[in-house]
Amino acid sequence: MIGLPRSIYYYRAQKGSVMLTDSELEELIGTVQDELPGYGYRRVTYELRRRGHGINHKRVARVMRAKGMGIKPRRRHVRTTDSKHESPIFPNLYCNIVPA
Repeated sequence: MIGLPRSIYYYRAQKGSVMLTDSELEELIGTVQDELPGYGYRRVTYELRRRGHGINHKRVARVMRAKGMGIKPRRRHVRTTDSKHESPIFPNLYCNIVPA
């Protein structure tokens, strides 16, 4: 016995798997977000995998959060006033009165 674990014998490194540094990953995420600005970490991860980089979604989320690269969520505009109704529109009687 050599004293090594049995898993070393069966281990095979994946072809083309290169560990990226955080700065390299940040550049890749930046290029993806320049092309596709509405992508969050899930879609960015999928795009990076499609481009041949085996990367974990948790790492992509961590790098994006640390560098402030997240998307700005769109706010919904809810219309609460219906100005196109057929009811009579009354004048504002309080417009020239200064409250005491």
